[in-house]
Amino acid sequence: MASNPEKKALRKLMRELRPTLAAAVPDAGARAAAVLPVERLEAHRVFSGYHALGDELDAYPLMRRLADAGLTASLPVASRTEVMTFRLWDPRDVMEPDEFGIPAPPPWEDIVYPDLVVCPMMAFDRRGHRLGQGKGHYDRTLEQLRERQPVFLLGLAYAGQEVDEVPCEPHDQLLDAILTETEYIAVS
Repeated sequence: MASNPEKKALRKLMRELRPTLAAAVPDAGARAAAVLPVERLEAHRVFSGYHALGDELDAYPLMRRLADAGLTASLPVASRTEVMTFRLWDPRDVMEPDEFGIPAPPPWEDIVYPDLVVCPMMAFDRRGHRLGQGKGHYDRTLEQLRERQPVFLLGLAYAGQEVDEVPCEPHDQLLDAILTETEYIAVS
């Protein structure tokens, strides 16, 4: 996927900032899970979380909260050539690396189609735009998933990752809400 120069510059800035944000709020994942108005999401049946890489905000506290509310948990499995798939996640399973080396549920777990996707971000704005890692995995996957069924996209990030405006392109998938360690932001 070709890189937009504005996105590339913002991504670089946020990669430099995020370690500071992570160090300043080491329990940001637990704080974000506590802030979530879970009753707004109880109508969903299956959610996908993510395995945090490096200084991404830890999604596991949020995943536990959603599972405790009765939603079925899954995690993405990334591929270099295909859109991501989602497999049921059982925390007792030993994770296996996907094609990018990211821990994922083992191949024997069922493939599911989540109607709530929690995704990491490099940056976000209050209009629902997100900046990802730059490879387009979530955008391509969500586009196909949203052709199949309605999907609620919840971006998870540190409050300090908010910017006035994320540069956007036609293929970018919009967030329905944003969750940080300080607030839940519903996107209109």
